[in-house]
Amino acid sequence: MTPILRTRGLIKRYQTQVLAGVDFELGRGEVHALVGENGAGKSTLCRILAGLTSPTSGTMELAAQPYQPRTKAEAERRGVRMVMQELNLIGTLSVAENIFLRHLPHRAGWIRYAELNDRAAELLRRVGLPHLDPRVQVRTLGIGQQQLIEIAAGLSERCEVLILDEPTAALTDAESRHLFEQIAMLTDAGVGVIYISHHLEEVCRVAGRITVLRDGAVVATRPAGEWTLPEMVRAMVGRDLASLEERPARPRGAVALQVVGLRREPAVREVSFEVRRGEVLGFAGLMGSGRTETMRALFGADTPEAGRILLHGQSVRIRSPRDAVRQGMALLTEDRKQQGLLLPLAVRVNITLAALGQVARRRGWLSPGWERKRAGEWVDRLSVRCHSLEQEVAELSGGNQQKVVMAKWLMRDCEVLLFDEPTRGIDVGAKFEIYGLLSELAESGKAIVMVSSDLRELMAVCDRIAVMSAGRLVETFARGQWSEDRILSAALSGYT
Repeated sequence: MTPILRTRGLIKRYQTQVLAGVDFELGRGEVHALVGENGAGKSTLCRILAGLTSPTSGTMELAAQPYQPRTKAEAERRGVRMVMQELNLIGTLSVAENIFLRHLPHRAGWIRYAELNDRAAELLRRVGLPHLDPRVQVRTLGIGQQQLIEIAAGLSERCEVLILDEPTAALTDAESRHLFEQIAMLTDAGVGVIYISHHLEEVCRVAGRITVLRDGAVVATRPAGEWTLPEMVRAMVGRDLASLEERPARPRGAVALQVVGLRREPAVREVSFEVRRGEVLGFAGLMGSGRTETMRALFGADTPEAGRILLHGQSVRIRSPRDAVRQGMALLTEDRKQQGLLLPLAVRVNITLAALGQVARRRGWLSPGWERKRAGEWVDRLSVRCHSLEQEVAELSGGNQQKVVMAKWLMRDCEVLLFDEPTRGIDVGAKFEIYGLLSELAESGKAIVMVSSDLRELMAVCDRIAVMSAGRLVETFARGQWSEDRILSAALSGYT
């Protein structure tokens, strides 16, 4: 296989060393996967390749020529394009405008919108969004659809190397299959693809070779067929992880949250359910089925048009997130960077943000010492990996950012926890830590609602699974009653 891209001895240092002499090679027409825990150096390596940051030392070659891009634009001129895990869309522009932002078709300075929308519609069909209107504003779409739009933008131009960082993190199996078809077409045309994902079964399916990184260094590179999943996990985390074995449903307490006839058209249509203390209730469904919109309406982020919400048997009025928090509810959003964190601020500030009353002196003045003490307790309890409590949360890996969001709500001690895609974009080791935390919270009597696009995750963690289809809750399965086929059948039932 002819190499298209090579690195030799790449080192990157910030406050600590992030890459430790990485040698990596990508062949023409190859899918080469990078796996490892959050903070292992995968995204840093790819950001260097894409011109978003510079290495401290080391060399790179592209098509047997020296390669040292100083900017993203320079890397793209050389044929290296990256679709990042962090979405870079402009919410107030249309889908089509976002896809072709730097190459808008025009004549005499006027944008040719008919051509623009037609070209965008073709790309949307390629990534599995044939019915999405390219004229709608991106801010009206869910995170999964936005992810596919980012991928469509990445496919909009010819390239030599395509870097995909967690491209299926918010996608369903059907949508992922569309993406895999596009990857196969690209590799048939000679494009080299670097593929980063925490879904290890997916990696084995799509990649020809797999490289494992740990603590900024290459542990091993092998053909995909020579890895077993336990070996890959062991190489990633340096230890064995307990398997998610079948377990009985947890004992359930009194009803903590009851929802009756919740409606916010067209995404949420007469949704009713209940969740008890000590229970994890999962929400499954296809992208656009209304799962996220239901959580947002419950939390007051979007105002419902109708419906009743009862907490511990008492009817409550929730018209804003402030109302929800005062009533003892918390929402961990699917987009932690945009909606869950203040990225430029310190870990300490983000953790204590929802419970300032606990770290304040009399008359409302914050106590820095008490704030550091309480934030430090949660950093230790959730094993958040950070240099210090003053480190900007933007500098943390995805898994550690997610732990900071969880710490914020756990410090508030909310009784009803709504978790929307809590393991999106984080590694297998961090996932198991979050699964363990969810179990501890349930056993302590918290009522938990968990939205996830990963059916196996829901089946491992939840006591019951509610399935949404076309805005309606169509069926609820208890542990022992469900199967992947039954859940998928219910998820498709509203579209037939």
